Amino acid sequence: MKSLIGVVAILAAGVLAAGCGSQRPAGGLLGAEVQHCHAGEVRPLGSARFAYAAVAERRLSAFRRPGRGSFATFGRENVNGVPTVFGVLAVKLTRACAPQWFRVQLPQRPNGVSGWVRARDVEVARVRTRIVVDVSARRLTLFRDGKRELTTTVAVGSPATPTPAGRYYVDQRLVPTDTAGPFGPGAVGISAFSNVLTGWTQGGPIAIHGTNAPWSIGHAVSNGCIRVRNDVLRRLFRETLAGTPVIISP
Repeated sequence: MKSLIGVVAILAAGVLAAGCGSQRPAGGLLGAEVQHCHAGEVRPLGSARFAYAAVAERRLSAFRRPGRGSFATFGRENVNGVPTVFGVLAVKLTRACAPQWFRVQLPQRPNGVSGWVRARDVEVARVRTRIVVDVSARRLTLFRDGKRELTTTVAVGSPATPTPAGRYYVDQRLVPTDTAGPFGPGAVGISAFSNVLTGWTQGGPIAIHGTNAPWSIGHAVSNGCIRVRNDVLRRLFRETLAGTPVIISP
């Protein structure tokens, strides 16, 4: 993928679809995970069946520790006009077991960076999908509620521009202005960046996208992105809301 220049952003309204709920004290969205706690306790969130996404409700700061060491700021929307979304890793609780801070994955370099954001600055939703990419096998698997729903062959980065391994999440979904072009009908953007193409527009973002070169599927030929058949991309676009974990293994 050359860059995300020339794409039209789609608002990720579905991330907080009806039934997902929002962040609230024990008994609400986080349920049994925070029914018993002590003040200041930090508890990991998520499982193999589901994860959590946090959507910025206002301009906010990310901190290295709760309330200390601010090192990044984010608006309600990113550069593509899409709501800013974070993958949630853990929660810090009050004495009443209410979320006070969330430790979240951030959509910026270096790959895998995380920080703390105030619970009052985000809306949190549960996400039941997960994507696993095996680069060496050139295979992508989609899970829902921990059960495999789809396995497909993909194209991955070339030896000169490899697909970066790590644990990421879907941070935006984009539709190209030319749906017959190199991105196909759409791109599922993830919170990863090329480790090689650092000078590209927007820092060399990585995405799962369609293609106008179906012959490339199954080969290591991309600039780091993950290419799938266009029919598969349409399904992934429908089913993987922002916040979906994406695990890429070498």
